[in-house]
Amino acid sequence: MDDTAETRDRAWERRSELPLLCASLVFLAAYAVRVLAPGSAGIWRDTALVLVVVTWLCFLCDYVVRMALSPLPPLRFVRRHGLDTLVLVLPLLRPLRVVKVHDAVQARRDRPRRGLYARVITYAGLSSLLIGFAGALGVYHHERRAPGGSIRTFGDAVWWVCETLTTVGYGDVAPVTTMGRVIASGLMLCGLALLGAVTGSFSSWLLQVFRREDEEGPPGSGGFPGAPS
Repeated sequence: MDDTAETRDRAWERRSELPLLCASLVFLAAYAVRVLAPGSAGIWRDTALVLVVVTWLCFLCDYVVRMALSPLPPLRFVRRHGLDTLVLVLPLLRPLRVVKVHDAVQARRDRPRRGLYARVITYAGLSSLLIGFAGALGVYHHERRAPGGSIRTFGDAVWWVCETLTTVGYGDVAPVTTMGRVIASGLMLCGLALLGAVTGSFSSWLLQVFRREDEEGPPGSGGFPGAPS
């Protein structure tokens, strides 16, 4: 019974992955319209709001269906699928799954899967872009009219996000609202985690390259370890 439930869960995920990826891009675009075009015609803002709500409901339905099909109890499912839970709460991060979709497509075409380091760096790069864009939208939305605030344009918000994710923090612009500071705290943690992931992966890759060169031996040694140079 568990095997059947697991198979149904995986089948649902495989069939819904691409449609939900398209829905996540629609969500991102609609939210951007709501934030970046406050003076646009009412019909456009209303349409964007409807798209935001409808796409998020799609994500919620997908999460509930996967929980129902999973052989795990609900609480264990939430703990086991922490990333999916986070994406449900922060749907702007949903496009991160484009990497997983790409890997699945490559597997169906019998093409070799990318190495671990390439996947980690790709995930980290996409995460930086999406988290940065989402953070800039959120901070700009809450800070642009705040009394005494220094983030007045979307460009200011993007510059601040670059400072925060890279842990530079010049201090020329900074959030003053409560929600802006909550977003800032999340970006700081994400910046540290992403930098750690990329740095760790790159260091491991270098060690692997150097170890392989040591095993092959110096140039001209015929590839025998320990041969005289």
